[in-house]
Amino acid sequence: MWLAVKLFSFLLLLQPGIADTNDQTSATVNRGSFQNPSARLRPRFRYWLPDSGVDAEIVQQNIKAAGSLGAGGVEFLPFYNYGGQLGPAPAGSNWSRDGFGTEAFHSMFLAALHAHKEAGLVMDFPLGPNQGQGVPADPSNEGLQWDLEPFSVSIPGDGHFDGEIPGWGAGELVALVSAEVLRSTNSSHLQLTLKNGTLTDWASKVSSTGSVSLDLPTSQNTYRLFAFYQFLSHNKNLQYSSTPAKTIFDNGSYVVDHFTARGAKVTTKFWEEYILPGGVKELLMEVGNYGWEDSIEILSNISWTPSLPSTFQSKYGYDLKSVLPIIMFSNNNINTQSTQPGAIECLLNTPDHGLGYINDFRGVLVDGYRSYLEELTRWVNSELNLQMSAQVSYNLPMDMESNIPFVNAPECESLQFKDSIDGYRQFTGSAHLAGKRVISNEMGAVMMKVYQLTHSELLYSINRAIVGGVNQMVFHGQSYTGEYYGTTWPGYTAFLYLFSEMYSDKQPSWDHGFGDLLNYTARVQYLQQSGVPRTDVAIYNKVSGTDPNFPTLYTANDLIDAGYTYSYLSPDNFALPEANVHDGTLAPNGPAYKVLVITSNSNLTLSGVHYIQKYAHAGLPVILSGGDPGVYASNDDRDKTSIRKAIQALKKSANVYSVSAGQVSAKLHALSLRPQVATQTNGTWYTTWREDSQTGIDHAFVFCDVNASTGTLDISTHKTPFLFDPWTGSKEPLLGYTQSKSRVTIPLSLAGNQTIIIGFSEDEDISTKHATNTPSSVIGYDTQGNAAVSASKSQQSLVLSNGKKVMLPSSKVASSIVLSNWTLTAEHWEAPSNISDASTIATKHNTTHQLVSLVSWRQIEGLTNSSGLGYYTTHITWPPVKGSADGAYLFLPPITHTARLYVNGHQLPPLDLTAPQADLSTYLKKGSNALTVIVPTTMWNYIRSIADEIETVNVSIDSLMAAAGYGLPQATDNGLIGDVKLVPYITVKL
Repeated sequence: MWLAVKLFSFLLLLQPGIADTNDQTSATVNRGSFQNPSARLRPRFRYWLPDSGVDAEIVQQNIKAAGSLGAGGVEFLPFYNYGGQLGPAPAGSNWSRDGFGTEAFHSMFLAALHAHKEAGLVMDFPLGPNQGQGVPADPSNEGLQWDLEPFSVSIPGDGHFDGEIPGWGAGELVALVSAEVLRSTNSSHLQLTLKNGTLTDWASKVSSTGSVSLDLPTSQNTYRLFAFYQFLSHNKNLQYSSTPAKTIFDNGSYVVDHFTARGAKVTTKFWEEYILPGGVKELLMEVGNYGWEDSIEILSNISWTPSLPSTFQSKYGYDLKSVLPIIMFSNNNINTQSTQPGAIECLLNTPDHGLGYINDFRGVLVDGYRSYLEELTRWVNSELNLQMSAQVSYNLPMDMESNIPFVNAPECESLQFKDSIDGYRQFTGSAHLAGKRVISNEMGAVMMKVYQLTHSELLYSINRAIVGGVNQMVFHGQSYTGEYYGTTWPGYTAFLYLFSEMYSDKQPSWDHGFGDLLNYTARVQYLQQSGVPRTDVAIYNKVSGTDPNFPTLYTANDLIDAGYTYSYLSPDNFALPEANVHDGTLAPNGPAYKVLVITSNSNLTLSGVHYIQKYAHAGLPVILSGGDPGVYASNDDRDKTSIRKAIQALKKSANVYSVSAGQVSAKLHALSLRPQVATQTNGTWYTTWREDSQTGIDHAFVFCDVNASTGTLDISTHKTPFLFDPWTGSKEPLLGYTQSKSRVTIPLSLAGNQTIIIGFSEDEDISTKHATNTPSSVIGYDTQGNAAVSASKSQQSLVLSNGKKVMLPSSKVASSIVLSNWTLTAEHWEAPSNISDASTIATKHNTTHQLVSLVSWRQIEGLTNSSGLGYYTTHITWPPVKGSADGAYLFLPPITHTARLYVNGHQLPPLDLTAPQADLSTYLKKGSNALTVIVPTTMWNYIRSIADEIETVNVSIDSLMAAAGYGLPQATDNGLIGDVKLVPYITVKL
């Protein structure tokens, strides 16, 4: 029976829609193939559901359209644009009727699930509306968010206070703390320096009416009395209220307590009662993917839950209440409330100014938030047999790296990370250490880029996230395409035109090339979710609150210049079972770090330095860079001396080295610890390396940052290289490299933002001779190992791996030409005559333009304010009149948005947007050949021209931009811009 159950479970797992709770790289997942990855490995769209009153059939059509384009499904987000900071509900909408968890929502959720099932897709789902931070609830539920509000009053130096304490009645009194004030300054806020040892909690002396009588020691200084009250905040992740409120659906959606499991249980109980019945649970288990929570945008005075004082006492052994004045500043939402950290900041007259108390408070927040995450994850795993994803600890004053391992699929976002590779590495290191198979990214949200974010910009963001360690993209976002209250054409626009992007068939690229980018992303994800990621260097990083702007922490360029990959680990991660050292390697079954680097601007914890001593003793090289690290303060900084002594002992230990800043790479070379993928280039290249023991295939992903560059890769492997082409899905031989017993050297020339993926296998056919040098006249190879040789002014030769020298007849080849005399047929996409018709894709008409050169539409008369599709056509006479040619390559300029190429009516394979080129040889015929490039534009230039007529939920673009303090973004360049070159070639057999 046991065997039958296990076999049944395994067979279920192989079905496209069946998930599993195993989140490790070792998990068995229906992957599909590199050419056609399965739905679960494909990118998804965040789908903005306006509310449950919209047309369910259109929602289903939108979901299926995403799947047809190449997405794996959607992240089904009940957004309810109304009820938050973006404005009131539009006339006609009704949260009580159509809100999250209502009968209408239940029906809509079922419809979305059915659409995914019918299309063979998978669906992510937030656990609450909007950001997902809460659910409709009884306002008296103690599992909702709590707040701690401080009040304060000054006491004269005589120390006498008799009367009602400040703030009485604001909530339940937690502490009444007096402290002697040594200094006071006031600029943007009041800053007080308090005398250490004078902080005393008098809450037990407060009467039932809120009065207290205190006689403190007489002082030449003043005193300050601080009162702290806890209460249910009744903050909402979606604002709405109905009077009288007859049900929980009349009060919007309340934020739940994020620092206890109790808060998670409010959410899960709501799901069990209102959402899962009636067939939802069964369908969700069949086609669901991730339960999910977005960035934490909850507001408070101080991050709080009533159990904090007791858990704090258990963890640190002293009383939290008496030091509350020290922690009451900048311990709310450090991103959303960055300009509202509090009215009073209190410092101690100690060397660390009380920082140790703040660090300890944030440490207990980490524990409380972990219990919240673990309860949500447990429920999604056990109740639904699905996995949990969350943007872990986003915006709250915690060490983000501490809790990243405690959800199945941690998620970051391109918006807040600002495409910073170093920032991504601060997020992904702990996930890789914990063995997570998927690290997700909310991809493509850019301020003020609605209807104007180009696919080349999106591709740039994707590639930088990949080399930062991310391996799943959820595109932000897909639009509902039907009618909606107070909304004109082009339709529902979440965030009211503030954040990109609104993907749908109302974007000209939707059916004309966007799918190529989705398939590129799917194939990259297929490889990046295979095997195990390997990383050369771990960098120690301990903070009490992760900077939400993710500044670069390792500022030297030596590691990047040499090709070393690195990521960051918190000492909190050292407690993970995977964080062990074997044969001088940290986490040998995971990232397999060769070395641990500790920079001088980092701070060691006492437990962290003990782990590091153990690692060094076990043979892991440890490098102190730029000087001794600092001390991570705790309590009253009593561990400072112990940590300083431990650092000095560490420096004398075997396998521990000290170097100047920027000299880590040099030391690694001296220790014979070479990068897995060493780079030597006149630009900047970033790489990843993954090893797949199941297939025996390893691969390197290489990204050329910003500018075109040339150089070489030197890779530690004995396997034979080949190429994965993520644009076409093909697997091709690599015919230009040199190989020794343990290393492969590959010359490369890459365009800015271009990537190349090189696979390595022992099973590759090595009978084909490859070139050990590649002359400039060789512009390509075919699958039979033949070289395509273009014209050259001088005689060139090519050396093969067997030592044979092949002379190239490049002087006989026909010369290349820049194509001219283009005819542009511009298909204009415009608003319908009735602009209130939000469901129409566009009203279309054509104009024709003769072009001598390829310039932006903004420079073409009649197209300055136009958007749509450009059909660029010219003719090629074949074969060339002068010179020989077996075929020809077409080289296009970098594509701003996307493009598709046709020769004589035949569509060619997808183009690499960064370095678009195509072999035309099998499509050319004798005589005249029609060449057409179809280039979609963004919609912004046209939308901008009628911005005063366009509204979303009764808000016009013009009024929104004015209210937000922004001007209308400028028009952008569109179309095919630059030279298109035809390069004939002769085929040379190798």
